[in-house]
Amino acid sequence: MMERRTFADREDVLGAVMLAPALAYVIVLVGVPFVLAIVLSFSNATAGSLSFGWAGLGNYAAILGDPIFLRALRNSAVVTVGTQLLVVILATAAAQVFRATFRGKRFARFVLLLPWAVPVSLAAIAWTWIFDSTFSVINWTLKASGLLHGWLYWLGDPGLALTAIIIVQAWRIFPFATVIVLAGLASIPQEIVEAAVVDGAGFWRRLFQVELPLLLPVVAVAVLFGVVYTATDLGVVYILTGGGPANTTHVLPTLAFQRGILGADLGQGAAIAVFLLPFLIVVAVAMLRLARRAEVGGAAR
Repeated sequence: MMERRTFADREDVLGAVMLAPALAYVIVLVGVPFVLAIVLSFSNATAGSLSFGWAGLGNYAAILGDPIFLRALRNSAVVTVGTQLLVVILATAAAQVFRATFRGKRFARFVLLLPWAVPVSLAAIAWTWIFDSTFSVINWTLKASGLLHGWLYWLGDPGLALTAIIIVQAWRIFPFATVIVLAGLASIPQEIVEAAVVDGAGFWRRLFQVELPLLLPVVAVAVLFGVVYTATDLGVVYILTGGGPANTTHVLPTLAFQRGILGADLGQGAAIAVFLLPFLIVVAVAMLRLARRAEVGGAAR
């Protein structure tokens, strides 16, 4: 006698049903706005008006000839690359520390994850006070220790403002990267590390010649997530500098918000936002290929 099949036994239908909410979420909250942004980028639509005219490549031609957009594009690259370099260094160092056994390790891990858990807006407001031109705790500390004889206007100088943005973005992202690197360190076979110790390899030699090459796929994934978070972030730059002084610290998301929402030019704002897409695609493909080659190389060894 054949057993009656239940809904739970139909794996094909059950899988589709369980995936449906996630798929609907992606379509409604990601896919539809993305398609709408592409359509708007080829139009002359403005906020407060129901008119919709076809502009072709006019918006893209306008922003490519705009020095403020070119500056924002360069700032996006500088902030993204600078942040990821700092994140990789901090995450690797923190992961090495948390590998060891010490008193208060669980509390230290909890404190490490706080920057990732704190809302971006609250964190950026706190950092605004830290970098304040008058009350900056960094300036007062450096001055009290005799390392600073003048005064640093962190958010008033374009170079210092970009440095401040990189610091805040790295502070916000590196806990997540640390968790990924720590998981990668835990997955390294202990026999390989023990063999390196037997061969007389010290800490730095084990780190650079054994552990980091094996961690390359994991680090590539952490960098990929970090690039996406940094390149698409609006809150940190908008709260810290608002794109100032004189539009010198704009990144693509803040400039798109300024032109599209505050400036009511939806077409040009959408074109600036869509311009992030090829940049992120190139980075994603490069990181995934790097991770794949590292995995193949590690397997070959």
